[in-house]
Order: sequence, then structure tokens, then C-alpha cells
Amino acid sequence: MTTPTPPPDSTLRSASKRTANGARVIKKYPNRRLYDTNASAYITLADVRELVMTRAPFVVCDAKTGEDLTRSILLQIILEEEAGGAPMFTEEVLANIIRFYGHAMQGFMGTYLEKNIQALMDMQARLSEQSQTLSPEHWAQFMRMQSPLMQGMMGNYLEQSKTMFLQMQEQMQKQTGQMLGAFGLKR
Repeated sequence: MTTPTPPPDSTLRSASKRTANGARVIKKYPNRRLYDTNASAYITLADVRELVMTRAPFVVCDAKTGEDLTRSILLQIILEEEAGGAPMFTEEVLANIIRFYGHAMQGFMGTYLEKNIQALMDMQARLSEQSQTLSPEHWAQFMRMQSPLMQGMMGNYLEQSKTMFLQMQEQMQKQTGQMLGAFGLKR
């Protein structure tokens, strides 16, 4: 029995590239089971979540076609976390994200969210480094005292981020108008 050759598409190339870089390979079978080829064992979505939490590089591939399913599995983990009782996203945020699909700004939105989340991760890492000398009790006391300060700082950060986004949107509209004018398509 021969294995079907997967079609050469970008997701397969990215999966191959990641596995060549030493990423752990997890195969997803038609019965929805996940098989960790490094551990030679079936794993659960919770195990994949743990790989994410420990920053272990991995790729999830369809066992039959080799198609990269990593994004799909990550979205499934987010769905389970959101349904778990303490959601991170409001319905309005989710609706706004959906509205960006197919929009001219879709590509920008992904980059925008990625950069903002990375900035938050960097801020969290700095706070964590600074707090290593504090005991858990002192850390809790510090956070209670800093809560209004942190909220103000986050509010300022989000306001600056919103302003930057709106300015970029205006600039894109101007450039589009200029381009359409150059082709004689704008009145």
C-alpha cells in the first residue's frame, strides 16, 4: 500500500520546514486521535496545550495527507479554553475579528494583534523578572497596590495602539484614493 503524495502547497512546506528544524511531529488520524511521534504514544489536546505552555516546538500533520493542521489544533485549544468558564474574548471582540476576514485590512489585523500580544508578553516577562525576589504574599500585595497603576498603564497603551491603528487606516484610505485617482477611477 502506497502513501498518497500530498499536494505542494504553502502549509505543507511550512510543516516540512518546521519538522526539519527539530519540531516535534504530532500526527492526527481520521478518528481524531493525536499521535506524538517523539513519545511514540497517543496524546490529548491537553497534552498539546502543555506543549504550547512550555514553548516546545511542534507541528500537527494529517496522518494520511501530511497537511499541516497546527493552526486548526491551536484554534481548537482556544475554543476549549473559551468555553471553559473564564473566556478571554467578549462576543464583541470575536464579532469584530470575524468582520476583518475578507476585509482589505485582514493582513494588517493579524500583524497588529501579533505585535500587541507580543508587547504584552514582553511586559509580563519584565514584571516576572522583577518580581522573582518577592514571595507570593508580597507579590499579591504588590499587585493589589499596583492594580490602578497597571490599569492606567494598560489603558494608555491601548489608547496609543488604537490611535496608531486609526492613523494607519486613514493613511491606507488616502493611498487608495491617490492610486484610484492616478488610474482615473476616482471622481
